[in-house]
Parts: sequence; structure tokens; C-alpha cells
Amino acid sequence: MSQHAPTDRTRLRRMGHKAAHDKATIHAILDACPVAHVGYVVDGAPHVTPTLQWREGDRVFWHGSAASRFLRAILGTQACLTVTLTDGLVLARSGFEHSISYRSAMLFGPVQAVTDPAEKEARLKEMMDQMFPGRWPQLRPMTAQELKATTILTMPIDEASAKISAEMPDDPPEDRLWPVWAGIVPLETRLGTPEPAPDCPPGLALPQVKFG
Repeated sequence: MSQHAPTDRTRLRRMGHKAAHDKATIHAILDACPVAHVGYVVDGAPHVTPTLQWREGDRVFWHGSAASRFLRAILGTQACLTVTLTDGLVLARSGFEHSISYRSAMLFGPVQAVTDPAEKEARLKEMMDQMFPGRWPQLRPMTAQELKATTILTMPIDEASAKISAEMPDDPPEDRLWPVWAGIVPLETRLGTPEPAPDCPPGLALPQVKFG
């Protein structure tokens, strides 16, 4: 199926025209932004953690320290993972109508752990290959202790939806002659000039970086 069927948790109840449930749109948003926020409940209290995420097929992965009590606490539970791309600031003729242009994806599902050391290393290699193509073979190999100290979590991209807003300000007719500028100020995330570490020897090739 190329579409995710809307559920009670993913159905957009307001401004439904901004919703998207097709896999291509959701996958594109996940692939364009490595930073996600994962929401879950621990000891009856809500928590939201920023983390680095990557997608492989119909699953999303993220990693952290094996010592993290939060990562241990959410194993086997339901979590909510969100990714948001901010594309612009929408300026209207009134403060009430100001908004932003954005693309967001929201996923719900059970959290599982990748436990096999060989599979954990393969998942980390995939993360590096997606963000820094060709870099993994150049790096010092991971140690068994580093793998043990790393937790990799995953959830299926089954219950998911996207919300996209890319519209000009929707001023009411009586405001449109008000003499103030209205429109969209674009925002963008881009790669800057690489800054080598102080102890990095000169002459080494710059890494290839893929972002967005």
C-alpha cells in the first residue's frame, strides 16, 4: 500500500486539507531532517527527547546511551515520534493570522530494541552511510564495548501522517488593504564551511555530507 490508513491518532481534525497520508510524503519528510522528538510516558509523567533518527524502508531508528533510563523505560511501550521542517515565516496584516510554513510527520507505534551486535553495527553503518556517504570505511572500527554502550531503538512506520502548510497569509477581505507588508519570509537550513578540529592534520579530504 502506498497510503497509511488514518487512525484516531493520525486523523487531522482541523484543516484537513493540510494532511497527507501517503508513504512518499511521510518518508520524504523523515529523510529530509535527521532530528526527531520522541514523546513517551515514564512513571506517569510525559517526556519529549530530541534525538537523531534515520529511516530504513518502513522503519525508523534512533540511538542513545545504554545507560539511559528513559530509553530502557520505553521499550515495549507506545511512543510518538515527530519530525518538523520549518520552511518560512508567514506574515499577515494582523497578529492573529501570522503563521509558519512547515512540513511535519508524526508517527505512533511500539518501541523495540535492536539487540544483536552485528545488526546494531549494521544499523549504525546505515545511519553513517545516509549522512556521510563513504565515511564508514575510513573510520576506526567500533569496539565491542562501544556497541554494548549504545542502544538502538526502532518503530514501524505504520501509523503515520504528515501535515504540510505552504500557504500565503489568509487575511480576511477587510484586512487586505491595510498598509503593511504581508507574505512569506523563507527559512532554510544549509551546510556551512567545514571547520577542522584543532588537532586535525592538514591535507585530509573533506567528508561528503548529505543533509536534507
